[in-house]
Amino acid sequence: MDIEKVVLEIGQRASKASEELGKAASTTKNQGLIEAANAIRSQSKQIVSANHKDLENTSGKGLSKAMIDRLKLDDNGIEAMAVGLEEIAKLEDPVGNILDSWERPNGLAISRITVPLGVIGVIYESRPNVTADAGGLCLKSGNAVILRGGSESYNSSTAILNALRDGLRKVDLPLEAIQMVPTTDRSAVHQLLGLSKYIDVIVPRGGKGLIEAVQTESKIPVFAHLEGICHTYINEYSDPMMACDIVLNGKMRRTGICGATETLLIDMKASESHLPSILDALIAAGCEIKGDKPTQGADKRVKNASELDWSTEYLDSIISIKQVTGVDDAIMHINRYGSEHTDAIVTNDENIAEKFLSGVNSAIVLHNASTQFADGGEFGMGAEIGIATGKLHARGPIGLEQLTTFKYVVRGNGQVRP
Repeated sequence: MDIEKVVLEIGQRASKASEELGKAASTTKNQGLIEAANAIRSQSKQIVSANHKDLENTSGKGLSKAMIDRLKLDDNGIEAMAVGLEEIAKLEDPVGNILDSWERPNGLAISRITVPLGVIGVIYESRPNVTADAGGLCLKSGNAVILRGGSESYNSSTAILNALRDGLRKVDLPLEAIQMVPTTDRSAVHQLLGLSKYIDVIVPRGGKGLIEAVQTESKIPVFAHLEGICHTYINEYSDPMMACDIVLNGKMRRTGICGATETLLIDMKASESHLPSILDALIAAGCEIKGDKPTQGADKRVKNASELDWSTEYLDSIISIKQVTGVDDAIMHINRYGSEHTDAIVTNDENIAEKFLSGVNSAIVLHNASTQFADGGEFGMGAEIGIATGKLHARGPIGLEQLTTFKYVVRGNGQVRP
């Protein structure tokens, strides 16, 4: 296979398809999403079979528990993909919305209107469900998408792609609107990142190594986050039971996702009243605890936390705990060691909550809620391609709105500039 030629042709076809898709009616795109959801359900056996093949191929490759958890698909996961596509179909079309309009003294009428970005390149590891999420979001937002899944999820992603393209076929939209690079060869990523003539933005979704490599090599703008070093801060003015529930869910609901709490910060004044029940709950759930000296002194089961632990994304049943001297100390720690992804405060004091929410420099900040809500579906976006921690254009969950840009439409009646 001539990979350079194959990837170039994929880019050219995607660029052409984006022109047609950008003009498609909302009803057509919505019906395409519904047909794709139906196809995912009707082809569930093929998708599960392909996923089993991928899981078998990972044997002996040393994949982490988090990677295997992301890779595995069951009937519930397949139904969730189908429902996600149907939810995207119900959302308002992000294309053609008038963001603002005004008239100049000379009579020119100016409007700022949303338009698709064009062609989106999505590079991801392990998670085959990203195939459906990315395909659905790009279809709804009028963007063509080029998918490059990891080698470990190649068969699963291909099976899901077939279902998505059945949806396109049913409504006579170009099949090239959703394409996947047909090789697991790593050189294909290099070729993809050089297609600045045909691809408008790259969205990498995976481990720190993948995202750093993409950001370093890409000649195309990138929506990315390096890692999810997420914090939950327990303020002294909080309900102990609520705090325990939020920490346990934030850490242990799914340890392998980027919104999982990795570090717990707790006020020293709340240590005696809050910490014992939190430690008991985490340890009972199978979580390893690493803590600073005050936390180790409170419970002999706590292991020593090194300086490195404060900047570690475990993606596993491990949490680091540090005791702090109030909200300012918590904010300072998060802004120093965090990854600007997702951070939460648990408190009943509204003023302290507002200070935290405004002071933490993260894409998502929460008050009295689990960090595991860092998810486009939970935000009502239907799905997401990823969570961006940068500050340009897209930040937080990348949903429909983040996959559009805008243009200015100016209407006159013969004006010329003096």
